[in-house]
Amino acid sequence: MWEKYYTPQTLDEALQLLADHQDQARLLAGGTDLIVEIERGLRSPKAIIDISRIPSLATITQDEKNRLHLGPLVTHNQVVGSPLCLDKAFPLVKACWEIGAPQIRNRGTVAGNLVTASPANDTITPLWALGASVTLQSVRGSRTLSFPEFFLGVRRTALEPDEMVVDISFPTLATYQVSTFLKLGLRRFQAISVVNVAVVLSMLGDTVTQARVTLGSVAPTIIRAENAERFLTGKILTHDVIHHAGDLAAQTVTPISDVRGSAEYRRYMTATLTRHALETLADGTEFDTLPPQPVMLWGRTNGQFPTALDQPASHTGPGDEPIVTTINGESKTITGAHDKTLLRMLREDAGLTGTKEGCAEGECGACTVFMDGIAVMSCLVPAPRAHGSTIVTIEGLANGETLHPVQQAFIDEGAVQCGYCTPGFIMSGAALLAERSRPTRDEIKQAITGNLCRCTGYYKILQALEKASTM
Repeated sequence: MWEKYYTPQTLDEALQLLADHQDQARLLAGGTDLIVEIERGLRSPKAIIDISRIPSLATITQDEKNRLHLGPLVTHNQVVGSPLCLDKAFPLVKACWEIGAPQIRNRGTVAGNLVTASPANDTITPLWALGASVTLQSVRGSRTLSFPEFFLGVRRTALEPDEMVVDISFPTLATYQVSTFLKLGLRRFQAISVVNVAVVLSMLGDTVTQARVTLGSVAPTIIRAENAERFLTGKILTHDVIHHAGDLAAQTVTPISDVRGSAEYRRYMTATLTRHALETLADGTEFDTLPPQPVMLWGRTNGQFPTALDQPASHTGPGDEPIVTTINGESKTITGAHDKTLLRMLREDAGLTGTKEGCAEGECGACTVFMDGIAVMSCLVPAPRAHGSTIVTIEGLANGETLHPVQQAFIDEGAVQCGYCTPGFIMSGAALLAERSRPTRDEIKQAITGNLCRCTGYYKILQALEKASTM
């Protein structure tokens, strides 16, 4: 999959590696996009530079000028779980919540979502509406670009081969502003946007004094509905105003037809979603679609993976340093897996076949494991990332001969048919119970949004997870 895998310990070291390898290298933070692209043959980098071990890059801060700053390792779930973001950047929180599933959000980063630069990527739309900018750095220096300067087209940015995103910043929402984000996908979770919209309104009483409406998945980049913005300014959000603003937004877009929807459907839904977003802001119900305590599947951690390594290693070829990791409480030293995913290392090198490969793209959840206490899709984690980490698989859940409550409940309730997906469901359920001991049914459903079953209809699975919470 790659020839060289580097794990720099400092930002300077990472930037020097980029300078040395240029377009032969790819940065990896979460890897949820990059690993899929490599598996599909869309990218074939010779070197991977894994920056996830560099300290202090996963911070969310507010400066003295009331700008919010996201480091390049901030994950989607960290945004969702941040009180500062919830208060000062609600549309970004909502967008991050809509991305993938908990296991994806635990690894995928906002910076990675921006760099991939798909017009359907959910975080770009709200950040564009919030007036965000990105700071890029290389050994040559740094520069800060607005989003219109950074995004050049479909999957094209102004990022040079030796640069990395080191900061994402934007003004915090003021008390007189209201905002939201809405997305249309082909299913409720694990769905790419057919259309998405972000709205930020400045209000004076009931009157809009300034509007920003951004639209995704309807043009080569995220676009602003400037005619709708101008129309909304000075207006009260009546039914007629909202309806006409939706029409104006739809006139802005230049969508394509693809497997997710026709151009005509996207245009129609642009108007519909814009109206719905404005209606929720007019009614003050924009927060109703975000759970009060979203399920993270990060157990008792804060969602941040440990960075410091006692024994740093550079896994660069057939004679590479071994991957030294702890799996199910036992120290393991594995060689020859530097170019594999964690899933394949567990199955082929550690002999732990309970973790299943269903899709190898982070879609089915059958490969769910815990890495440093956080649920992840092991098919999207490079094996060298396990160096210095603690991994728990389905084989490690039981306490001696005593099964984990979720395992026992699956047996008691008969929550298995073909059984292929079962390890992933059990791991997600165990992560949920580590996070909250008495989850509601809605929280159980949130926990398994990243897990697919084609046999059971889910009823027995839900019953088993409800029973496990009482054992």
